[in-house]
Order: sequence, then C-alpha cells, then structure tokens
Amino acid sequence: MGLRSTVITLFNSYNPDVLIIEPTGIAFPNVIKREIELMDLGEGSEIAPLVTLIDGSRFKHILKEMKNFSTRQIEDAEILAINKVDLMDRIQIPIVEESVQQLNKKAKIIRISANNNDENFYSFMDMILPEELLNRSLDVKVQETKPKEMGKTSIASANGISLVSKKEMDLISDEQETESSIDASGVATYATEYKIKDRADINKAMLIAKEIMTNIKAEVMKHSPEFIGHIKMFLDSDTDTVKMNVTAYFEDPQLELIETGKNDILKLKILSAISNMEKKELMKIVDTFATDISKRYGIEVEKVEAYHEHDH
Repeated sequence: MGLRSTVITLFNSYNPDVLIIEPTGIAFPNVIKREIELMDLGEGSEIAPLVTLIDGSRFKHILKEMKNFSTRQIEDAEILAINKVDLMDRIQIPIVEESVQQLNKKAKIIRISANNNDENFYSFMDMILPEELLNRSLDVKVQETKPKEMGKTSIASANGISLVSKKEMDLISDEQETESSIDASGVATYATEYKIKDRADINKAMLIAKEIMTNIKAEVMKHSPEFIGHIKMFLDSDTDTVKMNVTAYFEDPQLELIETGKNDILKLKILSAISNMEKKELMKIVDTFATDISKRYGIEVEKVEAYHEHDH
C-alpha cells in the first residue's frame, strides 16, 4: 500500500502511541514528512525530528557511489546518527562527524552502535520519543496500566475516505513525479516473482539459491564494480524457505533458512537495487540467471508478470 493508506490502516487497527517510518535508503525524507503533515492526524499529534542514519563504516564509499543523493539525505535531517561506530577506526569517527556537520550545520549529531552496551542509544531515543513514552518503554517492570492518551484522534477508515483533500494529494503526486527519489539516486531497482512448478527439497533449493545469487552478483559487478544497494532472494522448497542477501560488492552473500513448514504454493522472489547501473541491464541479468539456473537443476519457473514493481 501507499504511505497514506498504510498510516490510516495502522491507526484504525492499533491506534499506536508511536509510529516509526523507516523508508528505503533511496527516499527523500522531506517529501515523506510533507506527506505526513498533510494527513492532519489530529491535535496533539507531533512529528518527531527527521533522522538520517549514516553507516559510518562505509561512509566514504557511499558518498563515492551516490554523492548527490547521500548529500541530500544528510541535508534533510534534523538528527544525524552516525551508526556502526564500533566497526570504525577511532581516528575516522571525528573525520566523518566533521564531514557530515559541514553538510548540515543545523543538525544534531550523535554516535551510535547496535552494540547492546551502547549507552548513546538511549540518548538517541531521548531525542526522538516524548519523555513519558521513553520512561514507559525503558521501565524494567511490566505494569498493566492504561496507556496515556497522547493526542490520539478519530480517523476515517481506509475504505476510500482520504485524510487529505484531492487537491493536496495532487500536489503530493506532482511533487513525486518531478522529484523521484529513484531517478535522483542513480540506483536501478527491479523486483520479480516466479511460480515454481516443480518441487525441490531444502538441500536442492539451497544449491539453486546460492548459484543464482553468486551469478547475479558477479554479472552485476561487471556493470557496477563497486556497487552498493541490495540483492535479496527468497526461494521456497518443499519445506521452509531459503533467503539470500548481499548489500555491497565486497560482501559474500548471506544465506538464512526461514522456517515456514510445508509450502503449498512455491515461489521465487528477487528484489534488487544497484547503484550506478541501467535498469534494463539489471532486469536482463536477474531474469536470465533465475530461469536458466533453475532449469539446469530440473526446476521449471514461470514469471509472474503482474508482480508489483519494486519502486521502494
């Protein structure tokens, strides 16, 4: 669903205290913020500061591959969180910090890490969440208390009733047409899905998934030798699903088994977003290896033409 429909559905179904929106890495944060503002979620509802999460361990490479777009995301932010500082050389941390501060002098900067012992994470959350919600979420004791009303409002159900006027939605559409984040990013995106007509056990599925991913990555690197982005694949077997993922040229594809039990309908899904590459080339690579390698293992697949485009 679109952002507006999703927000309406979440409010109707859960009436949440906090809604965290984590868009794709190739989104324009300010465009999303303006769309939320036009929804008019009611008196007392507040929009927290915009956060741009920076992968400090790959900052130099990301700027090299997507300089204009990365700069825009930094400039849009109200808080710049330099993440993965535990993976960075100590001497590089203040250099990255100074670099992003030069790009956005008004933003607050904080260093954080996914490390469980990172005390800065709590300071980071304190910048974003209202104090009463933060205290409640960090309370060690689980208390059966009635949630405090925090500016909640009655919202029309998601049955075609819009939170914003048609004129306002037209303005959003016009802006998105003229300011497409995907076009600006220089990233080729492609998602495809195939029906699998022949069943395979989990071991065979793993072999197929590994070979498809290895070949796609190798061919992509011929077009974009130092790509960043992602290639994600989900391949169903008789039982359980094989997931593979890679996010940069220097990484080895990671394999994970998702326990689904018996799969009645078998599918192969591939989601890809690659920097500095033509979309038509990416489509050709993905479709060729997905079909050819499956066939070589005695598995016939059929592309689902109506699959939703991977527009992030």
